[in-house]
Amino acid sequence: MADETNQLRVRLVTPECTLFEHLATAVELPAKTGYLEVLYGHAPLVTALGAGDVTLHGVPDGPESVSRYNVSWGFAEVLGNRVTILAADALRPEEIDVPRAQEQLARGRRQWSEADEREEAYTEALRVIAEAEAKLASAVESPASHK
Repeated sequence: MADETNQLRVRLVTPECTLFEHLATAVELPAKTGYLEVLYGHAPLVTALGAGDVTLHGVPDGPESVSRYNVSWGFAEVLGNRVTILAADALRPEEIDVPRAQEQLARGRRQWSEADEREEAYTEALRVIAEAEAKLASAVESPASHK
């Protein structure tokens, strides 16, 4: 097990609350340009988040444990040994309401087909679709979703 000096302090915050603040050996983030992995000593950065899973390695149940949270949009700040994730929404995979996410996906597809020539309408439809697809993918990977 890595000692505390080789770990990241990771904090996930939504508008409602701080969901967690734990030490981790690595964290994977769904940046808008693709996933990125942060390790201790990473160069400082701020990145916009898309919809997808934040994956924490080595928390809270030991060095081999993995925790995931599905996030929807926001920002992440990396400063050497700290990662702060500010997300508009965050859920554990087992908390995702699959029928609701499927309805959201259908709504996004309807918005896409009705967008005509309006760029803003396409952008909003893509946002809704991406969020729904990320939730469904996260829920499918969750052992709790296979009841």
